[in-house]
Amino acid sequence: MKILVTGASGMLGQDMVSALPDDEVVGVDITGDSIPLDITDLGAVRTFIARSKPDVVLHLAAFTNVDACQTEPETAWRVNAGGTWNIAAACQETDAAMLYISTDFVFDGRAAQPYDEFERANPLSVYGRTKYAGEELVRQMVRKHYIARTAWLYGPLGKSFPATILRVAREGKPLRVIGDQEGSPTYTVDLAEAVARIIRQPLYGVYHVTNSGSCSWHEFARAILLDSGLNDANLSRINSEEWPSPTKRPAYSVLEHRALRLANLPPMRPWRDALQDFLVRYAEIQK
Repeated sequence: MKILVTGASGMLGQDMVSALPDDEVVGVDITGDSIPLDITDLGAVRTFIARSKPDVVLHLAAFTNVDACQTEPETAWRVNAGGTWNIAAACQETDAAMLYISTDFVFDGRAAQPYDEFERANPLSVYGRTKYAGEELVRQMVRKHYIARTAWLYGPLGKSFPATILRVAREGKPLRVIGDQEGSPTYTVDLAEAVARIIRQPLYGVYHVTNSGSCSWHEFARAILLDSGLNDANLSRINSEEWPSPTKRPAYSVLEHRALRLANLPPMRPWRDALQDFLVRYAEIQK
């Protein structure tokens, strides 16, 4: 297949391109070594997709700094909703399938059990609202669409929570980490491989795609330290109210993987197993 990847220079984008070795892949972004394309420029998007004629567009590009989305809402709406609108329009014009990466932030976090793909969204933040708006635009405009919601992303090729924890721990500084938010840490390498499987079949719709299991940020941080052979003496647990942030985050955002099971696609491995793989790859990159 010919596959266009937006946000190809990002943390997930780089792993996504690597997960498609047998396809003709075109990567675009506004930074890095990818072909330059501004997704907020409708004319440029329509022209590029019409000329490149992809079978599938994997729309990964987004404004993902959730706190910056709160303080810069117009930018968040322009990129996450407007940019997605442009990509969706171009896909519909060329009959390309579209996969849109969305987020656990579309839910309010008040559930007592994992959210499945068919539950009602209720985002609390600008980031969540703009990403959910993107979902709605894709649903309305693109007949052949996939929406892949994921959460707590980290990877070896970009800024990530584990990398920050390792750096601060090795500097001997105190680590104050939130313990009252629960989710599923998701390794970009595993997510990219799951997306590559999803687009091979015509079962369009919404998928929840995260590593299996769940934990708090504090538990995640402790696992990072212990699995790296580092001391966790400087690690302390705090509540969300103790962390300065303009963003209201979902307290519970564990996602049920019902659609993957219905589509007979394999589950992603437990988050702790994925973390160990990350630590090996990250150590190799840092050498």
